[in-house]
Amino acid sequence: MKLGFFTMPIHPLDKDWRQSLKEDREAFLLADELGFSEAYVGEHVTDRAENITSCVAFIAWLAAATKQIKLGTGTVNMPNSHPAAIAASIAMLDHMLDGRLIFGISPGGLLSDAELFGNLGADRNAMFLEAINQVLAIWEGKPPYNLAGNYWNISIEKTLIEDIGQGFIAKPLQRPHPPIVVTAVAPFSKGVTEAAARGWEPISANFLMPAWVKSHWPKYVEGCERAGRPADPANWRVAKSVFVAKDAATAKAYATDPNGPYVYYYRSLFTKLKRNGRIELFKTRRDQPDDEVTLESICEKLIIYGTPESVADQLLAFQEEVGTFGTLLYAGKDWRDREAGRRSMILMAEQVMPRVNAASARSRDAAG
Repeated sequence: MKLGFFTMPIHPLDKDWRQSLKEDREAFLLADELGFSEAYVGEHVTDRAENITSCVAFIAWLAAATKQIKLGTGTVNMPNSHPAAIAASIAMLDHMLDGRLIFGISPGGLLSDAELFGNLGADRNAMFLEAINQVLAIWEGKPPYNLAGNYWNISIEKTLIEDIGQGFIAKPLQRPHPPIVVTAVAPFSKGVTEAAARGWEPISANFLMPAWVKSHWPKYVEGCERAGRPADPANWRVAKSVFVAKDAATAKAYATDPNGPYVYYYRSLFTKLKRNGRIELFKTRRDQPDDEVTLESICEKLIIYGTPESVADQLLAFQEEVGTFGTLLYAGKDWRDREAGRRSMILMAEQVMPRVNAASARSRDAAG
């Protein structure tokens, strides 16, 4: 199992924006130093807590400072931008990263962003599909493009001057394009099937109950079968909220503190998803009454914490429950305590993952 990083950081509202951005950047640089295989960052325009407004701009800030890690947009919310602008900026970013870019895409889940960009009442899934299809057509094609859609029309027919390069939209370094991933949130997600059929790979979100994470793999298999290719668990990424400390008491105190970053993270998500009618994501079964879903029950089920030995055991149990996956994405949180945040990532890379992978190897050997 590989170790990656995924952050849709939820910071305290009164935290200096410069500080939170610097700490978020430091987490990515640390992940690179520790040998994390990949790292993703989300974006929202209308959220004071989730205050990275452009994942492309943030990754560009990291490009020259990182050495080996692949960096992913987590995600570009396709309905909120023009497809040509996305195609051009992603192409440039892939060159800036020397081909280390992963292109994460979604319809966008923050309703205040949707309202801001005028698509709150629109079919954002349809907009998402049109946008990504046009981005791929731009990268595959050449001027004058002439792409007609329900939401965007793209043409450079009137102003093309081909011999001096005017009217040309750049292509990414990776051909035909960077790897594409999609975030999977809904239980039994049909989007996972459609993505798999197109050769895209899923990321199961860190705020899903294990039962819903488990439901994504059969949907991925279904899409791969439709495309006539094998479903490889190595292509499945699963995000998880984890905190590691040298001793159990420290880990519990930090991870369960009502005013700490882990509980704060889930309090914010619980408020948003409950208001949006998506409380099902926090249920352990579909017929569970809404009033049984509490912040306490969510945190108990979704936060893994403890010593390196304990966390390794919990992750192995989690994998046993949901199935084999290729990359565990350590979910970034606010660094209320900078040293605790850094130490957790270090222990995760240097002590937890070797234990997990050694135990998995023993299991395979025993089975074989």
